[in-house]
Amino acid sequence: MELIKSSYRRNVIYKLATLAFQLQTRQYVRLAEVGKLESPKLNGKYDTGQLILHRVFGYRGVVLFPWLARVYDRDLPQHKEADEESNNQTVGKEVHGKTHLFYQVLIDQRDCPFIRAQTEAVTFLGNQESSRSLYAIPGLDYVAHEDIIPYTSAEKSPLQHELFDKFLAHNSDKDPPFVAQETLKAWQNKNHPWLELSDVHKETTENIRVTVIPFYMGCRESHTNSVYWWRYCIRLENMGALAVQLRERHWRIFSLSGTLETVRGRGVVGQEPALTRTLPAFQYSSHVSLQAPSGHMWGTFRMEREDGYTFDCRIPPFSLESKPDGGPATPPETV
Repeated sequence: MELIKSSYRRNVIYKLATLAFQLQTRQYVRLAEVGKLESPKLNGKYDTGQLILHRVFGYRGVVLFPWLARVYDRDLPQHKEADEESNNQTVGKEVHGKTHLFYQVLIDQRDCPFIRAQTEAVTFLGNQESSRSLYAIPGLDYVAHEDIIPYTSAEKSPLQHELFDKFLAHNSDKDPPFVAQETLKAWQNKNHPWLELSDVHKETTENIRVTVIPFYMGCRESHTNSVYWWRYCIRLENMGALAVQLRERHWRIFSLSGTLETVRGRGVVGQEPALTRTLPAFQYSSHVSLQAPSGHMWGTFRMEREDGYTFDCRIPPFSLESKPDGGPATPPETV
C-alpha cells in the first residue's frame, strides 16, 4: 500500500510539472517523458550533476554547485533584544541570518522562453586581459534547496545548453551520472567573486513574499572616480488565493558617500506582472551603481488585488557590499 501511495504521489508531481509547461506555453502540446522523479532530499545536499525540476517555475535544469547563503527572513520571530536595537538605518542585521543551501543551476534552453523568470541570471564585470566588459551568461539561476525536485534520465545529454557538455561529463558509474569537468572547476574558481551568493532577504506583506538576492559585480575606475556595480535578483510569490498585479515600484537607495536617491516607476523591467493561482511567481534582475564601495536599498511595490484592493508590499532592506576585485570571497561548496 505504501508503495502504491508513493507511486501515486510521484505521478501527481509529474503531471503537475507537465501541466505547468502546458499553461505557460498557452497552447496544447504533446507531452514527452523527460525522466523519472526521485524523492526530494529533506537532509543533505544535491551533488554536481543532479538533474532537477524547479518546484515553482517548472523548468528542467542541472546542479552545477551549491552555495551556502545567510537568509534574513523578516517573517520569522526575532529575539527581543534584536528588535530593541533595530532602527530605520540598519539593514537586515537585526534579523538573524540562518545558513541555507542554494544551488547554481544550468537551465534547459528549451524551457527558457516559457518561464516567468529572467534566464540571463548572471551578469558581472569580468577582468580579462586587463579590460573591463559586462558579461551576461544565459540560462543560469540560483535555486533554494526546497525548490528542487530531483529526477533521473537515461540520456547522456538530457539537457540542451551550450555549456552542458563543456561543464559536465557522463559517467554511468557515478550517482548522479554527470561529473564536473576541469572546465567547470576552472570557471568556478575564476569567477566565484562575481557569482557569489552570500545574503538572501525575505519579507511577506498581504500574502506576497518578496525575496531579494544582491550580487557584487565589480568596479569601473576612471581618472576622476570609481563606480561600483551590483545586480539584485527579486522574486515575488503570491501565497494567497486572490490574484494580484504589480503596478508600481518605489526605491530608496542610500550610498556611503552620503547620497539618498528615490526611484519611482511603473511596473518592473517594463512589465506589470500578475501573480495568479496558476502562475503565482515572477522573478527578475536589475542593476544599481554607487560612487561608494557600499550602501543599501529598500522600498515597496504597489500591488492591486483582483477585488480592487491596493497595498504597498515591502521590499526587505538589503546591503550593497563590495569586495576587492578578484580578492578573497567565500567559495561555494566543493563540486
